[in-house]
Amino acid sequence: MNIYQGDITASDGWFAIVVSRFNQSITSRLLDGAVQTLTSHGVSEDQIDVAWVPGAFEIPTVAGCMANSGRYVAVICLGAVIRGETTHDQHINRAVSTAVAQLGTRCGLPVLFGVLTCNTLEQAIARSGGQAATTGKDIPEKRTGNKGIDCAEAALEMVDLMAKLQTAGGRR
Repeated sequence: MNIYQGDITASDGWFAIVVSRFNQSITSRLLDGAVQTLTSHGVSEDQIDVAWVPGAFEIPTVAGCMANSGRYVAVICLGAVIRGETTHDQHINRAVSTAVAQLGTRCGLPVLFGVLTCNTLEQAIARSGGQAATTGKDIPEKRTGNKGIDCAEAALEMVDLMAKLQTAGGRR
C-alpha cells in the first residue's frame, strides 16, 4: 500500500491570490493571513501575485484566468459574503463555490475556496481573526481563526502532495 500526503512546505512556484474588495475590512485580514502564512513557510513575496476583484462573484473569472496561465502552482480565492435581507448571498455563494471547485479539477492545480459565507458581520470578523483555526468540528476546544491562513496552509500542502503524486506516477 502506498499512502500519499502533502507537507506544509515552501514551493519554488508562484502563488496567486484573488481577493474580493467587497467587505474589504474582512477580506484584507484574510489576505494578510494568507500572505503571512506563505512567507513564514519560505515563499518569497516576489512569488505571490494578488489580484483584487470587485466582489465575490468575480473571483472565479480572475481565478480561472490565473489558473489557466500556467504560471501558478496554486490559486487562493478569498472573499466574504454576508447574509442580507434577501437570498442574494445564497446565489452568490453557490455560484462561486461551484465555479472554484470546477476550476481546480479542470486546471489540475489547487484552487482554494477561502470565501466566507456568514450569516452576520460578527461571524465574518471571527473567521478573519489573527490565528489559524483548529481543523474539524470534533475538537473539544476548537477555534474559528482566519480562513486566509487555513487556505494558504492548504495550498502549500496541496502543492506538495500534487508534486509527490506526479513523481509517483512515473514509477512502475
